[in-house]
Amino acid sequence: MKKLLRLAFCALFLGLFLISCDDDDYQTVESVDKIKIDSVKIAKDTMDVFSIQHIKTYSTYPSHCEGFYGYDYVYDTKFDRTVTSYKYLSSGPCGQGSYTAASQINFSPQQTGTYTFRFWNGGNTWITKTIVVE
Repeated sequence: MKKLLRLAFCALFLGLFLISCDDDDYQTVESVDKIKIDSVKIAKDTMDVFSIQHIKTYSTYPSHCEGFYGYDYVYDTKFDRTVTSYKYLSSGPCGQGSYTAASQINFSPQQTGTYTFRFWNGGNTWITKTIVVE
């Protein structure tokens, strides 16, 4: 019985080890760069303090080797925010054609006031949105 149990654990360990060594499903991130935000969707332009609002941004990626990497979310002043979106470029086989994808910021204000968001839209252009927090 002991030998059978040891054999089962060895087989399980070996199987997990071999599965974890399969790198074919992963692609390497080659670079990270800015990507313009095409549009922004804010559900409510007025909200309560300490509540959470999901702000969605939409960007168009030129190929399926690219995707959302993260935001640069900067507090310019007490109520002003600047948001820049970043994309990754990965290696490996990719589907052809551009696609649009949404990403999300969770905004949870800690004090009342009028917040101004500026989303980078390429070059020197910005999409400006305001949210009043009561």
